[in-house]
Amino acid sequence: FAIESFMDELAYASGADPLELRLRHLRDERARFVLVEAAERAGWGRPLAPDHGLGLAVARYKGTSGWCAVAAEVVATHEVVVRNLTVVVDVGAVINPDGVLNQVEGGAIQATSWALVEGVTLASGQIAGTTWETYPVLRFSQVPTVAVHIVDRPGHEPMGSGELAQGPVAGAVANAVFAATGLRARNLPITTARLRALAAGDE
Repeated sequence: FAIESFMDELAYASGADPLELRLRHLRDERARFVLVEAAERAGWGRPLAPDHGLGLAVARYKGTSGWCAVAAEVVATHEVVVRNLTVVVDVGAVINPDGVLNQVEGGAIQATSWALVEGVTLASGQIAGTTWETYPVLRFSQVPTVAVHIVDRPGHEPMGSGELAQGPVAGAVANAVFAATGLRARNLPITTARLRALAAGDE
């Protein structure tokens, strides 16, 4: 989240397209492939309606495992809604495609929940919410459409797909929120209250 958000900041600060900037500095060919594939499948560069934003992020899990690129499309009006996630993963030779799909879809939804609603609340220096009833999580009505595309590489070493989507999804959502609102959220979750504070210069 932090690295890919900052990459986005660098792109806008230098007047570069966020996809082009990443490709200019990215030497890992498999990372480049998933990034370009996600951008193309999501229609990177297409005109968007007001209050809509498209954001990108890419990462290799722990620097040693599978590659994942995400394009997130959000709508930001009175609240942030993640409409679509386009996810492209390369985990080498795919042994169980359905297992990879389930891992990546679940991770993408979990990361959307982190990005938009999850947070520990404190009262008098103590954790206030200690049960699932009081801890906020994404509701079914808030779950985005998740399109997962798996790059199969027969003959390459198979890699695990657990948790590789979480970082890129959170980064892509934050970048899409910036594209939609011009507000750069550097903390999660990206709530309406946080965006109002950013707009007022209070955060």
